[in-house]
Amino acid sequence: MKITPWLLCSLMLGAAGAQAQTQVAHKDYPNHPIRMVVPYVAGGPMDFIGRTLNQKMAPALGQNFVIDNRAGAGGAIGTGVVAKSAPDGYTLLNTSSSHASLPVVSPSLSYDPVKDFTPITLVANSVGFVVAVGPSVKANTLQEFIADAKARPEKLNYGSGGVGNVMQFAAEFFNTSAGTKINHVPYKGVGEAITDLMAGRIDVCIGSATALLPLVKSGKLRALAITGKTRWALMPDVPTVDEAGVKGFVYTPWYGLWYPAGTPMEYVTRMRQEVVKALEDPEVKRAFAEQGYVTVGSTPAEFAKVIADEIDANKRLATKINFAAP
Repeated sequence: MKITPWLLCSLMLGAAGAQAQTQVAHKDYPNHPIRMVVPYVAGGPMDFIGRTLNQKMAPALGQNFVIDNRAGAGGAIGTGVVAKSAPDGYTLLNTSSSHASLPVVSPSLSYDPVKDFTPITLVANSVGFVVAVGPSVKANTLQEFIADAKARPEKLNYGSGGVGNVMQFAAEFFNTSAGTKINHVPYKGVGEAITDLMAGRIDVCIGSATALLPLVKSGKLRALAITGKTRWALMPDVPTVDEAGVKGFVYTPWYGLWYPAGTPMEYVTRMRQEVVKALEDPEVKRAFAEQGYVTVGSTPAEFAKVIADEIDANKRLATKINFAAP
């Protein structure tokens, strides 16, 4: 086809018009509610994060987040929904560090945890997981528990929210660090694991500090340590794992937001800016702290590095202990 001056002018005008429309679309973003997919059942940490951010961000964005809980397959179902969604800025993923652990033991996932997503920001870190034991365990300190586990290799059991769940990686990291051999019992959800822990059907869980806090305070479970870098203000008498004798042990799950891959950076920048503003609000910081989270608000590049580094670390751990895919 011959490019005539008239055709060249038409193409330039068309391109300019398309660019102008794109700029208007970006300027008007968002112009309708944004679906926030949480790949777990309602009522968990991601729901809290979504609701809290929505309360602060909706006035600035002019739109609400609509939380869409898509539970199943350890988080893979909901995550896969986002991976296949249009990269138009109106669907985002709100999930945890299981995003970097599940792919390691589930190679048949329908998505790539890096290539199929655009990171927005690391929203928060957990204060750490609590090492909690039930009535089947007599140990009152972490060192006593470790001694018992070493004396009875593969006789004690820990529960998690499923194969590839972040609780499993935390527990296996503990196994390798403490030199113990505690068996894994996967459950369909964290709630089932905690129920069996209270009943004495399993011996230990390394799980959410906020989920375990009321059970520890009521005496139904005993907290031996917390996996964070420092003690938690709401459990001041519970030492860190490092303080309790497993030197250098730190495990702090995180929570973050992603768009599908290919989402325009203008949308990423806008969303990240509003999230950071919300996280800097004293009320939000206080609400997060009460739930056992420390606000972050990283850049997309910083978050991408966190994800890549943790996937690599999880792969090394999986190779070391010979994780089996479900």
